[in-house]
Amino acid sequence: MKIYKNVILSSGKNLLLIVLIIITFFTNSYGERIKDIANWSGIRENQLIGYGLVVGLNGTGDKDGTYLYQPIANMLSRMGITVNVKDLKGKVKNVAAVMVTAKLPTNVKPGAKIDVQVSSIGDAKSLQGGTLLLTPLTGPDGEVYALAQGPVSIGGFIATGKAAQAVKNHQNVGYIPEGAVVEKTVTVDLAGKRELLLLLHYPDITTATNMAEKINQKFKANLAKAIDPTTVYVSIPSTLSGNVVDFMAEIEKLDVITDQPAKVVINERTGTVVIGSNVKIAPTALAHGGLTITIKETPEVSQPLPLAPRGATTEVVPRTEVKVEEKHASLMEVKGSTVGELIKALNALGVTPKDLISILQALKTSGALKADLVLM
Repeated sequence: MKIYKNVILSSGKNLLLIVLIIITFFTNSYGERIKDIANWSGIRENQLIGYGLVVGLNGTGDKDGTYLYQPIANMLSRMGITVNVKDLKGKVKNVAAVMVTAKLPTNVKPGAKIDVQVSSIGDAKSLQGGTLLLTPLTGPDGEVYALAQGPVSIGGFIATGKAAQAVKNHQNVGYIPEGAVVEKTVTVDLAGKRELLLLLHYPDITTATNMAEKINQKFKANLAKAIDPTTVYVSIPSTLSGNVVDFMAEIEKLDVITDQPAKVVINERTGTVVIGSNVKIAPTALAHGGLTITIKETPEVSQPLPLAPRGATTEVVPRTEVKVEEKHASLMEVKGSTVGELIKALNALGVTPKDLISILQALKTSGALKADLVLM
């Protein structure tokens, strides 16, 4: 049995929080499914976009509606109502102009429903309680692939008074679950294919090679080959040319042992450190201490004495207290053939995540840290 661990160190007040994510597996059965680490070339989500109007807002719509009045006039004109654009200025408070986006999967048939996201593009305060009017969603080719309409859900609220307000969640972005009906399909002819390409989510030569070997072992034929760190070529055998979907399903279910380079990711803004499972540190003597300087100002007020000369005034006399404290730091050997041993050694130093960032940077500079150091 093997154990791989990823360690996440998160900052906190006087607390080093260590979360061990442990994946335990048997050597002959462990792996990640191909469908979880790669996708088929050409079978993907397609981005759709449209310009729409959200109506029914309780006075929280766009105030400056330069780009709003003409679409409203056009909409009313299609309904047989003639309105002058100038007459709408300053009178429309319950309407907001929005961009509507959606993701259309491949081979989804007309009539199916997909989720949409609605985002305000003006100065509307909130989309709460609004309804999106019928909006065509187009692809990059300009064709209409879906029609969106329905009540907008923002999952929060806004309550405003004269001197205060309470807001929950972001008020200018909402969702409409199954809010668009597919009108046109993005088709991929799987039955006519003779070859397939698998694209890894995270490029790695070792993982790509393992994937190709696993596919060849499964079908007892030389069908797959790693072309580069991202791509695995798969040839469809003639016996399965009419049953490509089942062939792809069998491949997706295969477990493949993945490999990733040793990497340490540091977010200096939050004090978060993520240490990968393959990270090692060469034996190193390390001392880490802190110097704390505290400056305290306690000004005193000096009053004139009862018999003081005429013209004596009250003065503020500064009083400054400086305290210097240096923590004792002794040399300690730090090494780790596994992540667990590495964390045990670092914990023995009593480091916080902020201290750990400085230590890891110093170890990388010295050449003792056997991993890539990524700063966010």
